[in-house]
Amino acid sequence: MIRLFAAWLLLAAPGQTLAPAPTPLTLTEAIARARAQNPDAGTSAAAEREAAERVTQARAGYFPRVDATESWQRSNQPVFVFSSLLSQRRFTGADFALGALNHPNAIDNYRAAVMAEQPIFDGSTKANIATAGIGLELAAARRQVVDHDLAADVTSAYGRVIVAAAARRSATAAGESARADRELAGNRRDAGLVTDADVLQLDVYVSRTREQEIRAASDERTARAELNQLMGEPLDAVFALDREASAPKLDTRDVAALEAEAIQNRPDVKAAALQQRLGHAAVDAARAAFLPQVAMQGGWEFNGGSWNDRASSWMVGAFARINVFHGFADKARLAEAREQVTRQSLDYAKTETRVRLEVYVAAGRLDAARAREGVGRSALAQARESRRIIRDRYEAGLADAVTLLRATEAVVQAETQQTEAAVAVLTETAALERTLGRR
Repeated sequence: MIRLFAAWLLLAAPGQTLAPAPTPLTLTEAIARARAQNPDAGTSAAAEREAAERVTQARAGYFPRVDATESWQRSNQPVFVFSSLLSQRRFTGADFALGALNHPNAIDNYRAAVMAEQPIFDGSTKANIATAGIGLELAAARRQVVDHDLAADVTSAYGRVIVAAAARRSATAAGESARADRELAGNRRDAGLVTDADVLQLDVYVSRTREQEIRAASDERTARAELNQLMGEPLDAVFALDREASAPKLDTRDVAALEAEAIQNRPDVKAAALQQRLGHAAVDAARAAFLPQVAMQGGWEFNGGSWNDRASSWMVGAFARINVFHGFADKARLAEAREQVTRQSLDYAKTETRVRLEVYVAAGRLDAARAREGVGRSALAQARESRRIIRDRYEAGLADAVTLLRATEAVVQAETQQTEAAVAVLTETAALERTLGRR
């Protein structure tokens, strides 16, 4: 009594308020967390950034290349001494003496140079830029595939948590009902209306419901850990989920329209089309090997026998390089690129057929899930009403314990099936949306 009074004082004390119930984690929020925190999402985003940098690298082929060098050399090698003296503009008539030419004294040469090369024409640069641009689009499409896969996986895991939690609650309710039935059977046995057999059967069922409750709690912990892993949260985190999550309404009557939408929006279809473009870009790059390369060059040199005493010189020029023969390697590379285009065209056709089949299957599964949900609601209502009637008959001595137990088990099964059917509508709707490329 003292404890109850103390608890009442604590609740009634000024400034003390009950903690608000945690806001349920909606399915939309769970998907957003996965896309922001899942390692797969981070990996695909990094791959897209990598592809963007490759575009910048390819575009560098249009810009000049400038190199600056600083070097020091010392030698008595005749050619080195001769050329260094000329570069330093210190060559004299005495240096023509045979002895000086054949056995020169060692000298230093400090050389600073700035060289620039500007491409004028290079067919491979355009092909490389096109390839890098397609690679960037391909990386973006693959990131979308990861986002869609995460949405589908999170929806499935979210549904498994709801089913497991519902199974645990059903097992708990069944245990409470079984204990109440056990007490009723004990009272009827004490009154001489039934035998110990009824009580023993209900004792067995109470133990069975406890086992089911333990198993359901374990399944719920596992499902929650899987959901947390997808969301990038600690595995032992516990989130209150929205048990009333509803699926958007999708019209599945016109399957042909759904197939057309999927072909237009699916990122994997886009990726297959980009692979075709990548093959054509590879053909262009292979053809560029047969085209000439033209560039201009220019540079400045500063040579001297000491660091602070140097003579300057400059050079400008141009060059053209033509591929005359390369051991048939370029011809084979072009043939390889053309075969790649053929293979990628077949892969695209295969992808398109697969997507159409996936839409057809996903729409059929959603229709079946909706039908199961309607049947589940009716079955649950009938099972509960049947159990109520049988329990009343048991209390009146018109039904035995076996019939009562069967009615109780039927309610538990109907509750589980109804929850699974409702979650199936949610997950199958998400699967169809993913198949259509909507999420």
